[in-house]
Amino acid sequence: MKAIISKSAGGPETLVLEEVDDPAAGVGQIVVRIKASGVNFPDALIIEDKYQFKPKRPFSPGGEFSGIVEAIGDGVSSLQPGDRVMGFSRWGAMAQKIAINASRCTLIPDKMPFDEASVFFLTYGTSYYALKERGDLREGETLLVLGAAGGVGLATIEIGRVMGARVVAAASSPAKARKAREHGADRVVMYPPALSDASSQKDLAHLFKTACAPDGAHVVCDVVGGSYSEAALRAIAWDGRFLVVGFTGGIPQIPLNLPLLKSCKIVGVFFGPWLDRGVDRFSHIAVELLEWYLAGKLRPSISERFPFEEAGNAIAQLATRKAVGKIVVNID
Repeated sequence: MKAIISKSAGGPETLVLEEVDDPAAGVGQIVVRIKASGVNFPDALIIEDKYQFKPKRPFSPGGEFSGIVEAIGDGVSSLQPGDRVMGFSRWGAMAQKIAINASRCTLIPDKMPFDEASVFFLTYGTSYYALKERGDLREGETLLVLGAAGGVGLATIEIGRVMGARVVAAASSPAKARKAREHGADRVVMYPPALSDASSQKDLAHLFKTACAPDGAHVVCDVVGGSYSEAALRAIAWDGRFLVVGFTGGIPQIPLNLPLLKSCKIVGVFFGPWLDRGVDRFSHIAVELLEWYLAGKLRPSISERFPFEEAGNAIAQLATRKAVGKIVVNID
């Protein structure tokens, strides 16, 4: 089979398309012929050895996919060859085939196309875990979403609306602001592509406070980090929950007097390892998310599609932070 391969640490330009051995299904595993692979920010980090996980090289990036079951290993009874599935792999999905534990895959509804399935679980699953398990978001509360036009951002807007929250979306361009509104944001705050000094940070904090009035943001979902985190934290409500999801804008330096003054919680959201700690968590989350999808409450937004041989360009496009919604690599 063919696969996009990382042989040495570096940017997307270091990736190569090569012939590799077909995978075999081990005990509890299935082999999936991949139709499409979703692109996520960890793909850009993992090939540069900047992610929390560092797989042994050579390896393929790609943390989520959709495809058709080709073979099953011993002990697998939940899936059969020919089943349409989507799965969460962390890496390895930018290839024509993947061997993966069956517990990390679920059936795709008949009405869901492969491209939407390939970008569904990682972003919506992360948002679900963030808001329900870590943020304890309640009906009627105000949710502030940073990086609102990215994959996780849009998913968080939609799930926040399903859970009955008032959603304030923060985005860095008019196009991203429009996308956030289209997906259900009640208000949108525009922030600059970069914050140059403490004064601009305080100005942004004032914008956040105004948009989240009167109480402030009961829950903040931060996928951006950098200097934006402090501005958002200054706008949090008393007893609020600040969810640390990602750092596309860099790792922030938070003054710890702020959570003291607001009596708020700063909560880490690390979806993959949480899934690892409960074998039934993938299927449990997938059931509810797919029910919402079939009810029309969740709408994956795909902005660009790349052919298999241009997977490196797809990762590069995402790394620039210019992407709106999700990017798909069509494998087959």
